[in-house]
Amino acid sequence: MGKVAINIATGSLQQEETIVGIDLGTTNSLIAIVRQDTKMPLALREIDGLTLVPSIVHFDQDGNITVGNPAKALLVAEPERTIYSAKRLMGKAYNDVSTDAGFFAYKVIDDGTDALVKVQVGDKFYSPIELSAYILKELKHRAEHILKTPVNKAVITVPAYFNDAQRQATRDAGRLAGLDVLRIVNEPTAASLAYGLGVKPEEEKTIAVYDLGGGTFDVSILRITNGIFEVLATNGDTYLGGDDMDRVLGQYWTDKLGLKNADLAKDKTLTQQLRVLAEAAKIHLSDYDTFEAELNGQKVNISKTEFNNLITPLVDRTITSCKNAMQDAGLKIKDIDAVVMVGGSTRVPLVKERVSAFFEQKVHDELNPDEVVALGAAVQADILAGNNTAMLLLDVTPLSLGIETMGGLMDVLIPRNSKIPNKASRQYTTQKDGQSGMRISVYQGERDLVQDNRKLAEFNLTGIPGMPAGLPKIEVTFLIDADGILKVSAVELRSGVQQSIDVKPQYGLTDEAVEQMLMDSLTNAKEDIKIRALVEATTEAQQMLETTEKFLHKHVTLLDEDEIIVTEDRMKALREAIEAKDKDRIQKETEMLNDISRPYAERVMDAALKDAMRGKKII
Repeated sequence: MGKVAINIATGSLQQEETIVGIDLGTTNSLIAIVRQDTKMPLALREIDGLTLVPSIVHFDQDGNITVGNPAKALLVAEPERTIYSAKRLMGKAYNDVSTDAGFFAYKVIDDGTDALVKVQVGDKFYSPIELSAYILKELKHRAEHILKTPVNKAVITVPAYFNDAQRQATRDAGRLAGLDVLRIVNEPTAASLAYGLGVKPEEEKTIAVYDLGGGTFDVSILRITNGIFEVLATNGDTYLGGDDMDRVLGQYWTDKLGLKNADLAKDKTLTQQLRVLAEAAKIHLSDYDTFEAELNGQKVNISKTEFNNLITPLVDRTITSCKNAMQDAGLKIKDIDAVVMVGGSTRVPLVKERVSAFFEQKVHDELNPDEVVALGAAVQADILAGNNTAMLLLDVTPLSLGIETMGGLMDVLIPRNSKIPNKASRQYTTQKDGQSGMRISVYQGERDLVQDNRKLAEFNLTGIPGMPAGLPKIEVTFLIDADGILKVSAVELRSGVQQSIDVKPQYGLTDEAVEQMLMDSLTNAKEDIKIRALVEATTEAQQMLETTEKFLHKHVTLLDEDEIIVTEDRMKALREAIEAKDKDRIQKETEMLNDISRPYAERVMDAALKDAMRGKKII
């Protein structure tokens, strides 16, 4: 496959522009560039000498926002106003995070539906996209301050297991932060690029990327062919990392000193001291054989051997994940050409030893494991900037392609700068009971409302069997072939009813028109996302009103008068909020109506179940 130079208007960039690589992490984030004098990637350091920015956002009572270390300092003092691990909420619905509710100290709104998750701080509601945008904006400011030049273009990394919705949410966060996101790159792919793996067009390699961070672990098996990275398998544990090593060491000392866990639960200061000391011991033991210190007036110590014994079960779990990933990829150990280490916790000597022993080769650990993903993103950015002509560039889609969804919103299936050929599918459903048809309108562009994008085609999927709203499953598939021809198909999965159309997405657009569409998208990003948030909140509120109205009508005999009056009052307040077009007020009123109706809805459900148990028919 030959190298394809990407035209500026259709996916790219002037030579003189600085394009940054960003590792948007769960715990920490950082930004990197490729230095043009040395041609080497470099993580940007502020005058404090730190490259890492904690992925934490704090909102004070007056609405002022702080990000990074100043926000981290307020985690204990103001937990309900300090948001961490927003990445875990990206592209997730309420149902996806209900099991993790205890993990978050702040308020994650959960109404048990498929609507996207929101975080409440005071009277304001924030989406994970907005929260991530604050972190990206901070990174952008840091880069501009260090480089003394505007930064408007970026490559951002995501975990290999991120789905389409999570990747799109990451793009939206970048756009909201004022960044044109040229590529979304898998974290293991970025780590491989940082080590120069897969940068030569003719290279063919199979690589294992072992990523052990503070709170999460994953292993990815990648195959590189002609500059294309294919994820063969991923495996891991979202609750396994360096924090767990600190925890087992803390427990070891708790037992040694005769402290009780119940006492520690009351004494938060001592708990925090124990955690900090355990972390310090772990770091110290990477270079020394013993660690000694004082805790609460008592001496504590541990040897490297004892520490290794404590953490062996944790390291064993990561090796089991490696075995599973290899099995899923259908490979033998001898098939792996290189092993790349990512994440701060891979500094622990036992981890390196065990991974090296499992893969039967020396691991790549020369680069800073905290920085390696951002460094790789910078390498990808440098390729896109056209500064590195020895590396492969693939042809890409010039603008995002998607369909119109409720409220006139653009739902992107194939984001701009996706490589060609490409395929993406997403499932939709009906909004009304007995709906027998659905209009599929295809658009091209970067704006949130379809009215601001370019309509490419439209067709109707008819003959959907009459079912209650939300029951039909309509899968829409976009397939772009090597010639840039887009085929759009829709199929109702339960009945097999289908329809398709061929579209030429690039037809009739000049380079200048593409460039103008990209500029409009960035200029209007804040307003667009604000409008989209209002449309989504309104749609959700209207569905809530419709459902509640149906419920009241059907079960009026099972509710007392007070319940009916209070519910109708709340419904009236929600309708007024919709009329006022106030997003936060709509979300607040929707939540209040949900809270009021939940107890009697559960009561009605219990009564129905009891009737069913007695053999009565449920209507």
